Amino acid sequence: MLSMTDLDLRGKRVLIREDFNVPIKEGIITSDQRLLAALPTLRQALEAGAGVMVMSHLGRPEEGSQDLRYSLAPVAHYLAKQLDFPVRFEPYYLEGVTVQPGELVVLENVRFNLGEKTNVPALAKKLAALCDIFVMDAFGTAHREQASTVGVAHYAPVAAAGPLLLKELAALKQAMNHPQRPIVVIVGGAKISTKISLLTHLLSLADYLIPGGGIANTFLKAQGQNVGVSLVEDSMLEQVHMIREEAKKMNCEILLPTDAVVGKTFTEGCPAFNKTLAHISQDDMILDIGPETVHRYMSVIHQAKTIIWNGPLGVFEFPQFSYGTRSIAIAISNSDAFSIAGGGETLAAIDQYDLLSKLSYVSTGGAAFLACLEGQVLPAVAALTHQD
Repeated sequence: MLSMTDLDLRGKRVLIREDFNVPIKEGIITSDQRLLAALPTLRQALEAGAGVMVMSHLGRPEEGSQDLRYSLAPVAHYLAKQLDFPVRFEPYYLEGVTVQPGELVVLENVRFNLGEKTNVPALAKKLAALCDIFVMDAFGTAHREQASTVGVAHYAPVAAAGPLLLKELAALKQAMNHPQRPIVVIVGGAKISTKISLLTHLLSLADYLIPGGGIANTFLKAQGQNVGVSLVEDSMLEQVHMIREEAKKMNCEILLPTDAVVGKTFTEGCPAFNKTLAHISQDDMILDIGPETVHRYMSVIHQAKTIIWNGPLGVFEFPQFSYGTRSIAIAISNSDAFSIAGGGETLAAIDQYDLLSKLSYVSTGGAAFLACLEGQVLPAVAALTHQD
């Protein structure tokens, strides 16, 4: 792939696709992790003397409608405070944008444009016509074949990969292609059905696989353990048996909880109780891993040379059920292993425990992160690799 750093940007109109899909409440950005990750790319282009336009999606507005709840105006305001360059917001841009060298223009939500999601060529051509150089820097949307991620790359005079995108790909390559062993993979979340291909693919890589959350509950039930009224996918029990058999062939040890923190209801004020699995009641709901399990998992993490983490170990949003996720997150951050983490809930946990700087790499991507772990080729990366 051609890199943005390989190009002379001075005096050029540069259109950069970033992932500014950040949480905004009443006009206030509540997590700026993705914005902070993109700032070095924007600064580099501006310092090189380019006239920079940046585009992104935000939320899930109805395509073609100007739903101001999903406007990127707050992002433009944030960037203006962070950058020592002129920044302006442009709501209407498809017929052309005037941009001066050293100026940043934030374009309105690309999903306000009809044809974005389906990669309509007419829209992609209009986006490409805005620039001399297109830079794809949004790893978090690289799995989507859309006008602002893939289509524009085909029609722009020059298309290149941005520093953040290349940094993400390099970290994943280190974890997947050249890992040091032992390798510990932690995959949490509510449903195993959404991560079955991921789990299957990672068996050939991992020395230890730690399922968490509802995924762990389904593993426990598959081996005959009573899990009370915990979240379980009964339709996936046969698949779990197949994963367990495959893990044996691959010499991958699957670690499961031996104790749990349970409650009677899924509510923030629900009392929490530590129980061994043998003492789980029919009306108990497993909402976190117990202290004995935490100790076992931490021991394995301490020995690891590579750690891949996606998904919490319990309902960490409720303080009484956050001990497991918090303890494992801290253990990963204190490890000497190369550690890479990604996924929406994982990022939220890292933010909550202020561990961003203590992991080797934290990916800005959710679905794109998972797609790479599954061995998929990302469409936006392919578009940069196979240019005419």
